[in-house]
Amino acid sequence: MKERLKKWVALSPMKIALMIVFLAVILFLVDVAFLRFMELKALDLRMVSRGNIAAGGETVIVAIDEKSLSELGRWPWPRTVMARLLEQLKAYGARVVGLDVIFSEPDENASIKTIAELSREIERIGLADARLKGLLEKKRGAADTDADLARSVERVKNVTLGYFFHISDREVGHLTSEQIEAGAAAVASSRYQMVQAAKKVDERMFVRAHAAVTNIRELTDVAENSGFFNAFPDSDGVIRWAPMVIKFKNDYYAPLSLAVLLQYLEWPMLSIKIADFGVEAVRLDDRVIPTDESGRLLINFLGPAKTFPHYSISDILHGRLPPDLFKDKIVLVGATATGIYDMRVTPFSAVYPGVEIHANVIDNILHQNFLTHSGWTKFIDICLIILLGLAVGIAIPRARAGQGVLFIVVLLAAFVAANTYLFGRYNIWLNLIYPALTMMTIYLAITVYRYMTEEREKKKIRGAFQYYLTASVITEMLKDPSKLKLGGDKKDLTVLFSDIRGFTTISEKLTPEELVHLLNEYLTAMTDIVFKYDGLLDKYMGDAIMAVYGAPLDQPDHRMRACRTALDMIDELRILQQKWSDEGRPVLDIGVGINSGDMVVGNMGSQMRFDYTVMGDSVNLGSRLEGINKEYGTNIIISEYTYEGVKDELVCRELDSVRVKGKKLPVKILELICDRKDIGKHEAFLRLFEEGLEKYKQARWDEAIAAFEKVLELRRDDPPSLLYIQRCKDLKECPPDQPWDCVFTMTKK
Repeated sequence: MKERLKKWVALSPMKIALMIVFLAVILFLVDVAFLRFMELKALDLRMVSRGNIAAGGETVIVAIDEKSLSELGRWPWPRTVMARLLEQLKAYGARVVGLDVIFSEPDENASIKTIAELSREIERIGLADARLKGLLEKKRGAADTDADLARSVERVKNVTLGYFFHISDREVGHLTSEQIEAGAAAVASSRYQMVQAAKKVDERMFVRAHAAVTNIRELTDVAENSGFFNAFPDSDGVIRWAPMVIKFKNDYYAPLSLAVLLQYLEWPMLSIKIADFGVEAVRLDDRVIPTDESGRLLINFLGPAKTFPHYSISDILHGRLPPDLFKDKIVLVGATATGIYDMRVTPFSAVYPGVEIHANVIDNILHQNFLTHSGWTKFIDICLIILLGLAVGIAIPRARAGQGVLFIVVLLAAFVAANTYLFGRYNIWLNLIYPALTMMTIYLAITVYRYMTEEREKKKIRGAFQYYLTASVITEMLKDPSKLKLGGDKKDLTVLFSDIRGFTTISEKLTPEELVHLLNEYLTAMTDIVFKYDGLLDKYMGDAIMAVYGAPLDQPDHRMRACRTALDMIDELRILQQKWSDEGRPVLDIGVGINSGDMVVGNMGSQMRFDYTVMGDSVNLGSRLEGINKEYGTNIIISEYTYEGVKDELVCRELDSVRVKGKKLPVKILELICDRKDIGKHEAFLRLFEEGLEKYKQARWDEAIAAFEKVLELRRDDPPSLLYIQRCKDLKECPPDQPWDCVFTMTKK
């Protein structure tokens, strides 16, 4: 039972996929704000990439633009200008004129103010009579531009006024209940003609207004129609939805776009059906307008600004345009000049005329060209999240790394292409972000899971072989199993050999158990130092150690790593020597030889068993250098080939030029002393030794002996100096053949 429960709880790629799919569906239903924001941006991108759609041609825009402001003066203009515009549009045959501007205050022009002041002055001095009062009243009437505009609205009978609602109660604190009631009466013409509502309606779904900001009384009394032009951007400030209904008091009101269409289509029935969850349907006669529960229409923007024809008001008033441009058209009058600030952010632009948003809505409704985003598209979204997520969950665990990447890229590309095609061809808005993120998350989660489980397997392999191979070799083999083959590569590497001096004599004085304990303590300390500098512990040869630097991992500084290993070995040996001395055990001493050069590195052996190692003359020379330490009484000898890579950071002294056994060509050897920062305590004796070596090479035996004796004064019992003093004495008695190459030939390994 316990095993079954453990197996059921254990993770697997399919369980990971199922959990992520389940979480994605939950997040989709909750509608997380950040992911909704990403989807809205993806919708904008699809709309822009789709390109422009030709407008139906019924709607044109008459603009308060920069040209009109330049010719007619700054906004607001006298109401007589707007009166002339309405008269002219009527004469041109415009069927409906929708005003995306509001005249909420009387036109306080200078003429009326002057007449009012003159009337007060005449009353004050007592000159007023019936004829003068009548004349002033006549002049006041002629100067009343509001009355002029009202008369034009009444005469043309094709004007739909625009107004807006106060949505926040903080905006109406200064208004009395009588003023609010008066506003409601002024916009009564924009109420829905038929409302079918359920007994219990969720009022929270509706945008609720607290007061209406209307046009002046003179205009609302004579206008045939009106509609609100409130706009509500999404959380990112972009307008994508148009409200088809706002609730004010106990009535439901229609927007300017619907009100204009109502008049254009010669007053069909405008109705709204409200279910308990919110708006179920908005109808304009037989035209159904799809909205969400709040009564919002998703705007299908046809293109960027000026997708609909724009005409300057000044051109119309000055008769510069052909009259047939406006024949039977819907004319929307609004501001496009940037300074008037009726600009909005839309998917196509951050500066988009507000009046053109109404034009898009009108065209969408007239031609039933809507974006489809409803309950059934959400159901498809959920199905896609599940199906695509499971497809990734099934395919990725069965594919290799490269195949998995190719699969997820192709699947994502195909999904995005299909999603974009359905949007551009059929106006269907399917969610792009949730399915795509689900696929990517499942892919990444399964990849991480596979990596972790494979790492566990690698740890098992590493644990099994760590006592036979170094960690670096195991890591290299795990990364590239093809390296588990016979053969090698030629590389520039450094090899280090170390050996215990007089080990045979020491071993004879110890029991086997004591010898093993002593040797293990020594080898453990030395091996740790090799690994500290990422060396490859090639092998133990009894009491000897062979290490390689620069393979299997490339190490450009392999010469430096080997030399620092040797220095640390000697430092650690001094500590062990003190410990062994205190314990009464034999004290070990070692010699280290280091050489660099081309070597063959790889797996050497048979098909059944092989070893990762290095071979070549450079390896043999390194082994010989370790043995030469006995001749010179030193601990670390390096070749001139190693010295070239460390001379700027480490201090060495040249010992000799030697011809080792088995090689004809001589090689310069050097003793590795210390780090360059510690040169101070060695500088004097190194200078004297160099001087003595130079005299030796010049066969000036007495001067060389004198220099080496001075070295002994500074560094008592310096083995190389003692060696050269004796060698100079021998050569003085038996001079070498001329010419002398200063090379010492080693006769022992």
